[in-house]
Amino acid sequence: MTGGPGHGARSADPPDQRGAQYAYHRELFPALHDWERTERSIVEFTGEQGPSGLLGLDQMGHFGPQGCDLVADVVRAWAVDTGTPSAPVALCELGSGFGGALRHLVDRLATVGVSVRRAYGVELVAEHVAVGRRISERHGFARITEVCASAAEVPLPDGSLDVVVVTGSMPHFPDPGAVLREAARLLRPGGALVLTEEVSLTPTSAPPSRAFRGTHPEGVFFTTPLPDRLRQLADAGFPDVVRHDLTPWALALLAERLKVVRLFRGSIAGIYGEAATDLIRDTLTAARAEYLAGRLLPSLITSVRPAARAQPRGARGRVP
Repeated sequence: MTGGPGHGARSADPPDQRGAQYAYHRELFPALHDWERTERSIVEFTGEQGPSGLLGLDQMGHFGPQGCDLVADVVRAWAVDTGTPSAPVALCELGSGFGGALRHLVDRLATVGVSVRRAYGVELVAEHVAVGRRISERHGFARITEVCASAAEVPLPDGSLDVVVVTGSMPHFPDPGAVLREAARLLRPGGALVLTEEVSLTPTSAPPSRAFRGTHPEGVFFTTPLPDRLRQLADAGFPDVVRHDLTPWALALLAERLKVVRLFRGSIAGIYGEAATDLIRDTLTAARAEYLAGRLLPSLITSVRPAARAQPRGARGRVP
């Protein structure tokens, strides 16, 4: 059904998404819950302070900081096209996890001349929000507000944002159509929507392989056929959508990230743990295999909210 759950959804008995997402990411990134110790280990290994020292192996999904840079480039181009490249923007990331992608994005936008007035990270899992707040406070990201809420029920008013982004979290939404409708509600007329679809799009209704599900379990990762995603976007109020096929770029990127894991495995395992390092490696390997086989379509999707939109929904309470 258009706007409904993706392949992995169980319509009769949907999983407890807070619990499912928490358990999965706790296994993948257990060290982040002891952030202060982990940060010391990262600094000792890389010699770098702050988010740039995280190797791009955590908090930023399959595409890492390079995927965030793609989003920043789109936002910069949108700002130039609208004739307001120097105007501070209000930005929101839906499904922000531990906040690493959002922090990187805010930093990156500053380097390309886009000022962020306020950034919101909307995340369902309270434990992830708590970790994100600690890291943001530690590194002085005063403009970022972490919000514990569903991406389909965001406590911000209608039309209050200039930019809404999803950096790789689309497969974690059981009802992506509802999330896209919420993005349209949040955006002002002329505001930009930017999605990196890492392991969320399939070319047809055929699901990914069983091997992929070994590291991307059902109930945590949901996929959607590309035609359905385009219908979901249109139904949400985004009639003009541009999709960039990232397959060659993503294949090269994941190969490079896997090379880093192999070359620095001992150091990475010292930071994140042996089991988590192996899971990171296996997760990237499985995703790359799906790209090679054409069973998943890594994509960058962009759109702009039109000036008029029928039947707007009522405003929600404002988050300070």
